[in-house]
Amino acid sequence: MNSRRGVALVLVLWLLVLLIALAGTFVTISRTEYRQGVYARGSVQARYAAQAAIELAAARMLDPDLASRFVPDGRVYRFGLGAAQIALSIHDEASRFDLNASDPVALSDLFMALGEPEERALALADAIVDWRDPDDLLQINGAEDPQYADAGLPYGARDSPFETVEELQQVLGMDYDTFLKVQPYVTVYSGVTPVPDMASAPVLQALGMTEGEIPQFVADRAAWVPGRNEPPLLPGGTFITASGSGMYSISALASAADGSRARLTQTLRVGSAGRDGQAYVLLSRREGIIN
Repeated sequence: MNSRRGVALVLVLWLLVLLIALAGTFVTISRTEYRQGVYARGSVQARYAAQAAIELAAARMLDPDLASRFVPDGRVYRFGLGAAQIALSIHDEASRFDLNASDPVALSDLFMALGEPEERALALADAIVDWRDPDDLLQINGAEDPQYADAGLPYGARDSPFETVEELQQVLGMDYDTFLKVQPYVTVYSGVTPVPDMASAPVLQALGMTEGEIPQFVADRAAWVPGRNEPPLLPGGTFITASGSGMYSISALASAADGSRARLTQTLRVGSAGRDGQAYVLLSRREGIIN
């Protein structure tokens, strides 16, 4: 009889342990789901705040008063928007090298300005031109279909213009690290030679500005506030202008009140009516959640 009571007591104790473990698991799951819900809410708030900041920037870039516009030279503007904090930067697409319009010399100069050896810079530049041109004629250091086959790639040169900057990763000889280096300084939207007014230092160097001139020019431009002080002079003696090309890459990093962050980058052609009566056309969009 006593042995039966002992077994029953042990079973009850094991049942209690199991129930406590199940309760603990339930509490842990509930806490995790709650935290995930809070994080998801914060992430959504951050994304919407980033989108709102870009809408604000697009509207500002349409202001006929140049002094009211953001300067599209990549400087960071910080401000509050609702409960979120925003870090906003704008780049004029015309300040970048167009992959479909730049000649091999200009492209190789850009790669060398980014630290690539001359031989590799020439090869990458020629491969870019062979990728986009419609013929099968090989640039001196370039790559057409046979070179892609020799490299074991299942595709050849596209023989048509680049549609996105990301497509550059498919060009023979382009590795990911080099792509990340050159990505901020190239575009597929301008169709023109880069305008130095708002260009970054590597673009200025590739355009022929000397290493002694670049730091002072960039510093003077960073200190320039339209409507408050005089714009800096380019080495040729002309003042830069904030009028812009109308095509901008706008990046917004939004931080929500709970610490959630989201980054959104859009390339827009402002001043052209988009869908639903928007005052711009969306050319590209990248977004991400930052932990």
